Amino acid sequence: MNSLIRFGTTIGLVGSVLASSFFMDSPRALALPQEQVMQSLQTVPVFALMNSEGGILLATPSQGTDRTPVAGIFMDGQAAQNFLNGLKESNPQVAQGAQVVPISLAKVYQLSLEKKDEVQFVYIPVEQEVEAAKAVLQQSGQQNAQEFQGVPLFAARSSEPDGAYLTIQQGDRQIVPMYFGRQELQAVIDRLKEVQPDLAAKMKIQVINLEGFIETLQTSTNQDLTQIQLDPTDASIQFTRSFQQANPNFGQAAEGQQAPQGAAPSPRPQQTPQAQPRP
Repeated sequence: MNSLIRFGTTIGLVGSVLASSFFMDSPRALALPQEQVMQSLQTVPVFALMNSEGGILLATPSQGTDRTPVAGIFMDGQAAQNFLNGLKESNPQVAQGAQVVPISLAKVYQLSLEKKDEVQFVYIPVEQEVEAAKAVLQQSGQQNAQEFQGVPLFAARSSEPDGAYLTIQQGDRQIVPMYFGRQELQAVIDRLKEVQPDLAAKMKIQVINLEGFIETLQTSTNQDLTQIQLDPTDASIQFTRSFQQANPNFGQAAEGQQAPQGAAPSPRPQQTPQAQPRP
């Protein structure tokens, strides 16, 4: 998995054409290629419980008509570790030799396609972020805010009629960051308040869920979606870094062979984006 890089050097507003067309399809275009979908998910670490053979632990539902095994994919490494600790007490035979392993969200997506008739992949959100998402939706006046489900993604968007998204210039690309953590987005807005207070005053927070975003990537024909970049939480990056330090050889194949893709993502360096006005 590629290094997880914090966003580049400048902050500005994307134009209204891009902002208004994110989730609209072009009638003559083809759906996004799978490699572009994978690239959009590649830099996000998620966390799975793996046994000593490197297989993801599965749970079989004991109720209902659908008994398809379920793979729980945690968005937070510590939450996954807490679950594993509980499993060691309640079912030590199943938990024997298991550990929490960071893998790429793109790899999970790939597995979900390959095993779609055999395994259900369920994303387990961070409860704190779910509550933050509900609070944002409630503040925006949505009546069903408390019914929010899924893994929340947070983005900054202008409150003006054009609804333009906050963007960051990364090299020669203009990207639209969406954050898994409400706190990480707030840090960007706070930085923006220092250098462009007028622009920051126009920002409001929008919430969508990861599951809907992935579905849109799968079905949409809109190439502008490739400008969205998902930003992991600082906690998930720190957990990944700690895992790599404790398991430097994990995921490495035998000498002379290629290591398996998505075994353990690399942490991104910490950088503070700088803002500049856009014309």
